[in-house]
Amino acid sequence: KQKPLVKFVLLPLVIGLFLGGSVLGTIAWNSHQAALEYAAEAQKHHPHPGDDVAALIDFFQTDSHPLKDRNRAVWALGRWSDPRAIQPLQAAYTGLPCDHDTQLCQYEIHKAILRCGGNAERPPESFHRASAR
Repeated sequence: KQKPLVKFVLLPLVIGLFLGGSVLGTIAWNSHQAALEYAAEAQKHHPHPGDDVAALIDFFQTDSHPLKDRNRAVWALGRWSDPRAIQPLQAAYTGLPCDHDTQLCQYEIHKAILRCGGNAERPPESFHRASAR
């Protein structure tokens, strides 16, 4: 009588938990690796030996870098969750709808500020440009 319970309930549950944990672990590892890559790129342009957060801050604040790369630096700062990034992120935060062609992604800045322990006033739903109807 217990065999069907093990076969049809517990075994799939254990396998599901293992696979789910593996997927989440892989996503977290890939995310961490990407943040390390962005920090290494920032260090090339703005060396701060042993301080990736400072390099990322300098990188995202420098207008001569491509906007896409600066947005990646903002994302990486959010992954680092370092409170030192709050003030520079808030200085770049306008709260206006995102315009990815001309300015830093306000949604990414908003998320990074929150992850670093800061306060961002505007709800994320309002960042995306209204679609033409």
